[in-house]
Amino acid sequence: MLRSPARVLSSLVALAALCGPAAAADQDAAFFETVFGRWVGPGEIVAGKYKGTKFVCDLSGVKPTIDVGMALDGTCRVGMFSQPMSAQFTKGGSSYKGSFLDGSQGKGLDIVSGDVEGNRIVVGLDRKQLKGAMVARLVDPDKLNVTISVQVADELVPVIGMNLKRDATVKRAALGD
Repeated sequence: MLRSPARVLSSLVALAALCGPAAAADQDAAFFETVFGRWVGPGEIVAGKYKGTKFVCDLSGVKPTIDVGMALDGTCRVGMFSQPMSAQFTKGGSSYKGSFLDGSQGKGLDIVSGDVEGNRIVVGLDRKQLKGAMVARLVDPDKLNVTISVQVADELVPVIGMNLKRDATVKRAALGD
């Protein structure tokens, strides 16, 4: 039995609509699998009152207990001073939600949106009148660049940049070396 091209096309569109969210979730989960682990490296504040301040971070990313996303925990250090860092974000519908530190109700930021595209994730950040974005891009399997920007007028201005490397000792231990 031959079907008309219009009927075949409508069947394919219906199938794509049904598979779309699942395929996107699988793509997102695959991205997170590549970035789970321990990351260390330098960062710098590139704009604002503390421009030029350099720091070093040691962060571990793990799979959250539910859903697609990431839980991040660790510290960033400036000289002798260390600041705990944590974030958690999970897929909520077609986007992401979560918090950085203790969220906007405390001293942190809310994660209010997000999207994984290939080798990077972009999440929207919010704290009262402050709006911004974080972009984390996997340059290669062992290099992760992170940029945090804030919205000034109609423009996103980068304020923090980090160049993280996968901790090789943790990677070797996971591989049994």
